[in-house]
Amino acid sequence: MPHSRSSQIALEATPYYHCTSRCVRRAFRCGRDEHSGNDYEHRRGWIEQRMMALAEVYALDICAYAVMSNHYHIVLHINAEKAKAWSDTEVIQRWHTLYAGNFLSHEYLAGKDLYEEQLKVLSELVTEWRERLLSISWFMRALNEDIARQVNAEDGCTGRFLWKPSMVSTAKRQLIPPTNLLLTNWWEGRFKSQALLDETALATCLAYVDLNPIRAQMADTPETSDFTSVKERINAAKSEPESIEPKQPKPLFPFVGYPRQDMPAGLPFRLQDYLELVDWTGRQIRTDKRGSNDQKAPPILERLNIDTDHWIYNTQNFESQFKGLVGTVLSIKAQCQRFGYQRTPGLATATHLT
Repeated sequence: MPHSRSSQIALEATPYYHCTSRCVRRAFRCGRDEHSGNDYEHRRGWIEQRMMALAEVYALDICAYAVMSNHYHIVLHINAEKAKAWSDTEVIQRWHTLYAGNFLSHEYLAGKDLYEEQLKVLSELVTEWRERLLSISWFMRALNEDIARQVNAEDGCTGRFLWKPSMVSTAKRQLIPPTNLLLTNWWEGRFKSQALLDETALATCLAYVDLNPIRAQMADTPETSDFTSVKERINAAKSEPESIEPKQPKPLFPFVGYPRQDMPAGLPFRLQDYLELVDWTGRQIRTDKRGSNDQKAPPILERLNIDTDHWIYNTQNFESQFKGLVGTVLSIKAQCQRFGYQRTPGLATATHLT
C-alpha cells in the first residue's frame, strides 16, 4: 500500500530529497521529437531558469539537477533554519513574488494600521505561507505549473493549469469544466520523491542525477552536459582556477567539506573530490571513452565505505533500485521505526548501497 506524501517527505527523517517529474506519456516535449520533427530543446532552459528563480524565494536549496528531453531530476535540501529566520514581512514579500496574497497582506506591506482581529488573521496566514515556502510539494507545483503555462502559450492552448484530477478534492472537481482538465496532463501525474537518509545515499543520488546526460549518451563528459548542476559547478570552478578553494555557483547549495565541528550549511563533501568522482564514474559508464578502465577509483569511495562495483551499478539504476527511502540498512530501519511502518521496505537493495 502506498505511503502518504507526509511520510515520504518529512524533515524529521532527512532534509535531502530527490524528486522527478516526467512529461505525460514520456513524450519528448523538452527535446527533439523524432515523430513530429519539432525541436523543443529551449524548454529545458525554461525549466532550469524556473528552478533557480524559485530557489531564491523558497527555503529550499538546489543540490543537483538534470533537465532531460522528457523529464527532469532535482535534489533539494529543506532549509528549516533559513525559513525560521525570516521576519513576517519577508515571508509576505516572498509569497507575493509568486502569488497575489490578499487584502490584509497588501495593507500590511503598505504600512496601514490593522485591527487586532486583522493582525491575528494575517499572523495565521504568515504561518501557513512560511510552511508552504518550506514545502517541496509547493515548490514542485510552482515549477511544473509555470512550465505548463509557458508550453500552453507556445502551443496556442488556452485554459488553466490544474493538478491531475485525482489530486483535486471531489467537491472542487465538480466545479471544474472537463475541458480544463485536458490541459493538466502536460506532466505525468504527481512528481516522485525519494528521501536520502545518509551521506552514502546523498552522494550516490547526486552523481546519478548529474550523470543523466552521459547515461543517455546526450553528452560525453560532465562539463559538456547541458542543463545540469555539474556543468554549472565545473564552469564556476574554471572561472577562478588560481583560487585556493574552487568558486561555486551561487544558486546551488555549496559543497563545504566533510562533517566537522562548526560546519557551515552545505553538502558534506569536498567539491574537488565530488567532481573527480563524477568524472571517473562517467568514464566507467561510457566504456567507449579512453581511460574508462585504467583509472584508480577515487578515495571518496573508500571514505564512504562504498564498494566500487556497487557504486557504478547504483549510479546507473538509482531510481529502479530504490524507492521512497534510500540509505543504509541501519538508516532505513531507524526511519521505518520512526514512521511506524509494519514492514521495512528496501532492506535487500540497501545492502548494495555500500
